[in-house]
Amino acid sequence: MGRRPGRPAKRVGKKPASPSRTPARSTSSGVRRPSGPKGLGGDQVEGRQAVRELLLAGRRKVREILVAPGSDDELDGPLADLAELAGDLRVPVKVVSRARLDAAARTEAPQGVVAFAAPLPEADLDDLVRPGPDGTPPFLVAVDGVTDPGNLGALLRSAECAGVTGFVLPRHRAVHVTATVTKAAAGAVEHVPIALVGGLPATLERLKQAGLWIVGLDGAGDTPLHALPVAADPVVLVLGAEGSGLSRLVRQRCDVVAAIPLRGRLSSLNVAAAGAIATYEVARARR
Repeated sequence: MGRRPGRPAKRVGKKPASPSRTPARSTSSGVRRPSGPKGLGGDQVEGRQAVRELLLAGRRKVREILVAPGSDDELDGPLADLAELAGDLRVPVKVVSRARLDAAARTEAPQGVVAFAAPLPEADLDDLVRPGPDGTPPFLVAVDGVTDPGNLGALLRSAECAGVTGFVLPRHRAVHVTATVTKAAAGAVEHVPIALVGGLPATLERLKQAGLWIVGLDGAGDTPLHALPVAADPVVLVLGAEGSGLSRLVRQRCDVVAAIPLRGRLSSLNVAAAGAIATYEVARARR
């Protein structure tokens, strides 16, 4: 199947966000950040790989990094490398006790490092629907009601590795980019453009009008994933919530509902595992 005939490109941009009047609060390190998630989030990054990619990407300002040494009270190994990289980039680094770092962390295992940064910038859907610089058709992933931060982070990591060009995240009924998400994503949030949208069904309809095929992933789908006829075209892969799957309105807007064939005794896959398989299957077809 080729590009949709008779569907002219249409602006699908988002409305500008309203300014927030919510006062800021300070972290234990003295760094001020917004008191609530007004946008994508991502202002606190934890985990060595996630912080390293935050620094290397250079997309947003990093205000401060906390690092906690080991039992010998000296930085060594990966933490020393991170501190050196931060120093080269003129990012303030503060060595603190393990107890202080754990108090500032929002995940159970921050791996000795917590970074405070500007929130992630929101991508514009107009940009996501355009072909890449080399003419590559857009390959987007959208999530429908995914509320588990570990799953969202794992989905973002798989998406980035599979070559996904953009990610669509609903503003409501979905987790945003928390510290757990940044850690699970291992730096993918710094490289995958993420658009925050008001309503996913309406957004999918607008993406459809812009020429993208809407492909839902569901265990009850009538098309095997490996036989997906539109994988090489401009496509949006839609992944449903943990347990409940695709919502009725989202499913109605799908052009194709694909299923991953299961050969074992279990009836379903975790959404992060299913997303990894599906994104790589699309990537394989494109290659």
